[in-house]
Amino acid sequence: MDRQPPCTTSEEIDLYIRTYYSLLRSSGEVRVRAFEEAHAHSNSSLHLGARELAPDIAAFAYSSARLPACMHRIQRVVMGQSHEHFEAAGLPVPDWQRVQTRGRRRPLRWDGGATLAAFVTSTSDIDDLVPILTAYQLEWNKLHHALAQSGLGRELASSEAVASVDTGELGRILSLDAAGVATLAAALGESFLPALSEIARRESDLRVRLLVGSYSQYQRAAQRWWGGIEPHYLRPTRPRRPAVYFVSSNSHALTNLLGGYARLHRSQLVQFSRERNPEGLATTLEQAIGAGDEAKTNNLLYYLVRAFLHDPAGASHLESVQSFDAESGIVPIPSPGHVDVSAQLIELNRLHPQRLDPRLRMAGLEKLQHSDAVILNIDYPLGMAAYHHLARLAQGVGELRGIYVMGKAATLNSRVGDVMISTVVHDEHSRNTYLLRNCFASGDVQPYLAESTVLDNQKALTVRSAFLQNREYMSVFYQEGFTVLEMEAGPYLSAIYEIVNPNRHPINEIVHLSNSTPFEVGILHYASDTPYSRRQSLLSKSLSYFGVESTYGCAIAILQRILRSELARLAAIEAPGAG
Repeated sequence: MDRQPPCTTSEEIDLYIRTYYSLLRSSGEVRVRAFEEAHAHSNSSLHLGARELAPDIAAFAYSSARLPACMHRIQRVVMGQSHEHFEAAGLPVPDWQRVQTRGRRRPLRWDGGATLAAFVTSTSDIDDLVPILTAYQLEWNKLHHALAQSGLGRELASSEAVASVDTGELGRILSLDAAGVATLAAALGESFLPALSEIARRESDLRVRLLVGSYSQYQRAAQRWWGGIEPHYLRPTRPRRPAVYFVSSNSHALTNLLGGYARLHRSQLVQFSRERNPEGLATTLEQAIGAGDEAKTNNLLYYLVRAFLHDPAGASHLESVQSFDAESGIVPIPSPGHVDVSAQLIELNRLHPQRLDPRLRMAGLEKLQHSDAVILNIDYPLGMAAYHHLARLAQGVGELRGIYVMGKAATLNSRVGDVMISTVVHDEHSRNTYLLRNCFASGDVQPYLAESTVLDNQKALTVRSAFLQNREYMSVFYQEGFTVLEMEAGPYLSAIYEIVNPNRHPINEIVHLSNSTPFEVGILHYASDTPYSRRQSLLSKSLSYFGVESTYGCAIAILQRILRSELARLAAIEAPGAG
């Protein structure tokens, strides 16, 4: 029989959430140290060493990767939902410097001094950012206390420009092995020495303020986002709103597979790889070419395009890449409405079949010229933003012919890089357990993976934040067969429920979506973290090229599904007696 999981929260995690939301209701600034006790007491699986005296470098690296490089200069973080809210508080953020992070897409502005402005588009941004700031401060202060008692620390604190540091001595002082020191250096990146000096110089005493946190403002942000997309979707040359295949993935996979720039400019990218050797992949690329492994070669070329366009010598190529893609009806829409969830609009009737990745080739592709449909791909949003964006998009588009989600997840029973396909999703936000007919099965993805495994018929748990989970909490769900931990599937399914039903999504119920949607739904996750195994955890490393095979395996499965569905629809229209 269908039944809910026996536990839908952890007391420690629940206390932590109540603590920071109650404190953030204050109209003034709140010191992050007010969250530290509840954070440490939560026993987060991503911060197992929170209560230890020794630094937890893995947790510090995870937090640092999701904060900007200027973070060592920041003493105040202000969260708001719009430029108007910041300006009303006396913060002219449009004039501030845009800053980014390596591990999280979130609009950030820096005043060049000690203040960072963070735009929040849903409650998930708060649930994500507050634990990140708290973990960062806890570990910063451990590092500070260790350095402050050493000669090296006093030297770092007193000097404005340290040229180098003895990593062996640094490791001894911080009780880190060589790998730990390397992780610390990678966490601080280009700011390693200035940040280390700042850590040695002072304790961290961050203050945080939430300007506004209303549901209606989250909806307004989604409206601004759709307002930036709609002019590209509605063109004067189109007689009506085109049908839409919605995809939530990333900003590059579908474009690379459909546009063909990387494959058709292979020699240029191979030369770039030989000259720059980004991430040491030049030899890997040469070996793939030498072995005649076209699938691996293409995946590598797709991965190298990003480095190629971000290389100082390759910046001028961006326009030519976009012009090339435009010939296939691929239109990029970066940060629509000043919301950092980019989109791509892909017109199926303008695709060039000969430019498609060979793994997408199928009979009848030339018939797509008669299609009236578009693919609307968005760069997967964080948590509850997925609900707001899909709900608003559904109000503005024509017929929805498919909804496909590809994203990262933590796994409790497989390896980093594996692909999981779930048919049950428990959502912490709504407390609903969704049962769905996932249009994907193992056989749709496995043929495109040489190194990873595809596991279907899985159960997923949509968590509020990567930090807001602990071993005891996960064990309860693991005993019930939930092995996939992610952040977007539940909100997307709540939006899907509202697209096909006349009422809001329920709360704390078992919801059957298996046969109630007039469009197909497909959800794919590739494992980026194994929270039960610190050995494979991504706390201290990037998925990087290791995840390319899984990313493109999933993207190929999604595009094959879309192309086949559209060709079948066109064939049905052309069939005698159709209509």
